[in-house]
Amino acid sequence: VQLQASGGGLVQAGGSLRLSCAASGLTFSRYGMGWFRQAPGKEREFVASISWKGGSTYYADSVKGRFTISSDNAKNTVYLQMNSLKPEDTAHYYCAAQRWGSGIMRQPNYWGQGTQVTVSS
Repeated sequence: VQLQASGGGLVQAGGSLRLSCAASGLTFSRYGMGWFRQAPGKEREFVASISWKGGSTYYADSVKGRFTISSDNAKNTVYLQMNSLKPEDTAHYYCAAQRWGSGIMRQPNYWGQGTQVTVSS
């Protein structure tokens, strides 16, 4: 299984980025997908997830109203649209997959290598 994340970069506060995570080696439609992040010196934290059925999404309170998770089963890809970015959003962002996952993702089966997001003030 491979989860290939992309789309990170350097952006000014208030700007936007869209992260993508292309999955291979799994039956994408059977997996809930999620995004986590880890800032230097901090533990990895949940950001957002979408259920395996694709109809339900979940967000950390810190990103509600600013981030949107979506998926495209035809492309085996999950996205994270990040708007109104803040310096505190600076972190390494990881995508993850959990078989039959629904709700807030807590125990992914697979992790991607992640992509760096840096928000300057």
